[in-house]
Amino acid sequence: MAKGKLRLDKMLGHIGYGTRTEIKQLVKAGLVTVNGKVAKDSGLQVDPYNDEVNVDGERVRYREFIYILMNKPAGVVSATEDLRDKTVVDLLAAEHAAFEPFPVGRLDKDTEGLLLLTNDGRLAHRLLSPKKHVPKTYYAKVAGRVTDEDGEAFARGVRLDDGYVTLPAELRVLSVRQAPGSEPEWTSEIELTITEGKFHQVKRMFESVGKRVTYLKRISMGSLRLDERLALGEVRELTGEELEGLLNYGGKEATEGCPRR
Repeated sequence: MAKGKLRLDKMLGHIGYGTRTEIKQLVKAGLVTVNGKVAKDSGLQVDPYNDEVNVDGERVRYREFIYILMNKPAGVVSATEDLRDKTVVDLLAAEHAAFEPFPVGRLDKDTEGLLLLTNDGRLAHRLLSPKKHVPKTYYAKVAGRVTDEDGEAFARGVRLDDGYVTLPAELRVLSVRQAPGSEPEWTSEIELTITEGKFHQVKRMFESVGKRVTYLKRISMGSLRLDERLALGEVRELTGEELEGLLNYGGKEATEGCPRR
């Protein structure tokens, strides 16, 4: 990506230093320097990667893209805005929200777990492209006795309620239990890896074999795994190693040449 110049106020606004008016006030107060000289004009053209910009004595580290790992809680929608419900973007701190990130794909409102948010549209497009078949793994609790036959069916592909036949998926049964009682009920814990993202796909796949998902959490997407140290609703930025792994799935040309940290 070409490294062009930006207006000083646009550069600072992009990384959360305030509105254009607020940044103009910082400049007017003499708190912004560019290459050691006090900036006189908030519209000054600067090279965000090579010019040294300081605000109130603090060096500004510019970056165009942000990559955020979230442990999404239930009850929050995977969207940038919603008229009724809280969105995943509403959970972000101002310093992250300033980059205007969006969720890469969607998790159902009642589904928890790994969600990637970024403002890197090209990488997001490649990760979501049907041609890439990026694997996504879910942990689920299922009402019913999940069997080897279910795993064989998922490996072949099952027909959903709208007639669509899924791509082969990998089912791993973690446990099968029978609750005590006069009419004991079976409950199973599983991990399921799919390479597509149809609407409510995991739930509909189990419905196709006569079972019901009662709890669902995504634990991985491509090489990226959920950080179990994150409480529900918490976020952190990706490490360089995690980002590199995603680029291997999304195609390094997606953001090649753009400084990230």
